[in-house]
Amino acid sequence: MEASTDRTIEDVLGPDLDVLFCGINPGLYSAATGHHFARPGNRFWPALYRSGFTPRLLSPSEQDLLPSYGLGITNVVQRPTAQAAELSAEEFREGGKRLARLVAEVRPKVLAVAGVTAYRQAFAAPKAAIGPQRSRIGGVAVWVLPNPSGLNAHWTLDGIAGEMQRIREFLSGGPGPGDGTDAEPETLW
Repeated sequence: MEASTDRTIEDVLGPDLDVLFCGINPGLYSAATGHHFARPGNRFWPALYRSGFTPRLLSPSEQDLLPSYGLGITNVVQRPTAQAAELSAEEFREGGKRLARLVAEVRPKVLAVAGVTAYRQAFAAPKAAIGPQRSRIGGVAVWVLPNPSGLNAHWTLDGIAGEMQRIREFLSGGPGPGDGTDAEPETLW
């Protein structure tokens, strides 16, 4: 797996994305396989299915099917590491800039960042919490999801799936980013 530190994983993109999911950075297992959220025990794929975004449980090797469901995947930082703690503050800031450019180009309806700490660091938003954000990136609604890593013991699979379900409800006209106040959402980047 150490050989995987030099590999990157291609973004999974398509036209007219409803949601662009964004991980923190690839783990070494994901880099070795070339698939996002590939490590056994990662709860991204089961949560995606439980939330209703996909009609069946997909395996990481089926990530190329996501655009057919209006979904895509990228990462804040492209460099693979064994742990996200190995990333520098500068890598997060630069990753935030790259992500903002990607979002402006792809124009998904929602950017869903899986990892509140990564979002806080990449976008200088120290008080951000899980859920919809008042701020937009490139004019796109932003939702912060719990990190689906099996190492994140604070969130259960059902809890992660529930947050993803809230995004589906927002896409169907339910409450979401910026709702509940008269103020316009702030645009970051």
